[in-house]
Amino acid sequence: MALEAGHEMLPLYLDGELDAETSRAFEAHLDACAECQARLAELETLRSDIRTQAPYHPAPDALRQRITQPAAPHKRLIVWPPLALAASWAAAFILGGALTWTMQPGSHSPATAPLARDLLSGHLRALAAASPVDVVSSDHHTVKPWFAGKLAISPLVQDFANEGYTLVGGRIDYVGDSRVPVLVYRHGQHLADVYVLPQGKALAASQSQQGYAIDTFTLGGQPAALVSDLGEAERMQLKQLLANAR
Repeated sequence: MALEAGHEMLPLYLDGELDAETSRAFEAHLDACAECQARLAELETLRSDIRTQAPYHPAPDALRQRITQPAAPHKRLIVWPPLALAASWAAAFILGGALTWTMQPGSHSPATAPLARDLLSGHLRALAAASPVDVVSSDHHTVKPWFAGKLAISPLVQDFANEGYTLVGGRIDYVGDSRVPVLVYRHGQHLADVYVLPQGKALAASQSQQGYAIDTFTLGGQPAALVSDLGEAERMQLKQLLANAR
């Protein structure tokens, strides 16, 4: 890949806008290009500074009501109903940055708000994308090695199809300025994302917002977060399966 093409792809790669094949080609270029590595680090620092230092302004109530108001019946253009809902919530989430998280008793620290926002926005962005995964496979022998060559964290991977939670595959996402592995599971028509986080970066308690929940647990010794719109019983079952995985 030419250096100029690598420079053009940097912001697209940072924002997760490249398809899986192009992303892999760019990562191969990135591994050998010190200049692109430096530029990517600068962009990651800039994005982190914007997230932590830029002021956030709540969207007007009238705008939030317009976004969340059910649309008039129309011909559906997609097969998977949750995608349309996810896309509308993604827009509501981005425009209405002042939405408040409901936290379970025992944690009221505002320090976890950016982390929760990153997790939910990543989940909604993936649901609205053409594909929620970069590597498509239910075989842990395929998914785990795929992560190993790209990230410092290679997560514990296990399929739970027999219990009703099928491993769809995995992708790489951003939490703050960290690239992290995400395992994707399907239960019925619902997708659940499992973010495997760096040590020291975890929510103190489970949180919920407008039908979506973030549940915390440990996966293979690493802090992890389950992001989904599953019912509580289904979430707890998948969380337990993941926590007990070996």
